[in-house]
Amino acid sequence: MSDACQWLHEQLEQLQPIRYPFNTALLPDNGIYFFYEQGELWSHGGKKQRIVRIGTHREGNFPSRMTEHYLMNESKMDFSENQPKPSDRSVFRKNIGRALLNQHNDSYLEVWEIDFTTQRNKLKFTHKRNIEKEQNIESEITRLLRTNFIFRFIELAGQTRRMGKTGLESSLIATVAQCPVCRPSANWLGGYSPETRIAQGKLWQVQHLKVKPVSHKDIEAVIESVKKTSTR
Repeated sequence: MSDACQWLHEQLEQLQPIRYPFNTALLPDNGIYFFYEQGELWSHGGKKQRIVRIGTHREGNFPSRMTEHYLMNESKMDFSENQPKPSDRSVFRKNIGRALLNQHNDSYLEVWEIDFTTQRNKLKFTHKRNIEKEQNIESEITRLLRTNFIFRFIELAGQTRRMGKTGLESSLIATVAQCPVCRPSANWLGGYSPETRIAQGKLWQVQHLKVKPVSHKDIEAVIESVKKTSTR
């Protein structure tokens, strides 16, 4: 597994890292993205950054997914008690918020966990919300993402090829998650997550950690996608 993890990192090194700010119009409609975080290094020799999150999206939705992660539509910060917060539409942002709150033993974590995209939760839990506090947390998440994270991507069309237990995303996540060599740093923010699969792992995610890692077919798909992406 260590060899496969090293191979994946090295394949992706052929692609340009993308930092904020970036033009979403230059992103493909479909792909798999790989986030890297400042201070988080791989353990395969040298000081290369390690992958801390792997993700994908529904068909044709890649640019808008990255817009949600980085909150590039800042008007969404003007949410009210009857509207979802930005992190309710990005599990990546939600997980960073969880870690920030848990790091400071903040009891507001209980409210942060509530998904206000559903009408039921809006009606049942709106009275618990502190919008100013949520906006401050969202601002800090945005700052962290824009300053501490970069990403690479491979272009890959076909939602079923990317998503689900049999999609390429899942085997890539498993390959990194199950690597016995790579470790998070002692100061990794994810270590404060209340979600043990994040806190005791190395990735900002909880799904597909224990599925089968990359197969020969998956390796061929990555090589082909890297080649296609590098010539964009």
